[in-house]
Amino acid sequence: MEIAIITPDTLSAVGLRELIKSICGQCIVRTFPDFGTFADDTPDMYTWYFVSSQTYVLYNAFFQPRKAKTVILMHGVGGTAMPPGHHILNIFLPEIRLKAELEKFISGSARPIRHENGDKDLSDREIEVLVLVSKGYINKEIAEKLNISLTTVITHRKNITEKLGIKSVSGLTMYAVMNGYVEADSI
Repeated sequence: MEIAIITPDTLSAVGLRELIKSICGQCIVRTFPDFGTFADDTPDMYTWYFVSSQTYVLYNAFFQPRKAKTVILMHGVGGTAMPPGHHILNIFLPEIRLKAELEKFISGSARPIRHENGDKDLSDREIEVLVLVSKGYINKEIAEKLNISLTTVITHRKNITEKLGIKSVSGLTMYAVMNGYVEADSI
C-alpha cells in the first residue's frame, strides 16, 4: 500500500507519516510539501492521498475524481458543512483516536461523510444559484443571468442556506469548490 501525504506543514506530514508507519509497517508513505512536487511523482499510483484542505481546494480538479481515496486533513470539523462523499481526518484528535481513524483508512473500513437526510441535496437550480453566488454575483445579477425573479433568487439562497447550514458567501464558495461545482481558480 502506497500513501501520499501532501501538506506544506512539515510537522503534520512527519507526524502523520510516523503514525501511519506505526500502524502499517509495510506501507510506503511519501510526503510532499506541495502539489507540484507531488505531480512530478507518479500521482495515480497511491492507495490514499492525505491532503491539506488548502491543497485540496486549490487542486480540486485532481482530487475530486479521486475523492474515494482522498482524505482531507482538517483543523477540526465542527460546524463545517462538507459535501457528501469526502473523507475527513480531524488532525486535532488525541493520538489514540487519530490512530483509530487512520486504521480505518488503512483497513479500508473508513466511510465518507454522508448527509443525515436526503433533503440536503440541492436542486439543479439551487446549484446554478450557488455557482453564481460563489463567483461573486449579487442577487439582481443572478436573477438576470438565470432569467428568474429576484424573489426566486432570494428563495433559492434561503433554501441553500437551510439545507447546507452555511450562511456566509465564503462558506458557500468553499462548499461549491469542495463539491466540484466551481474550480478554485475561476472565483
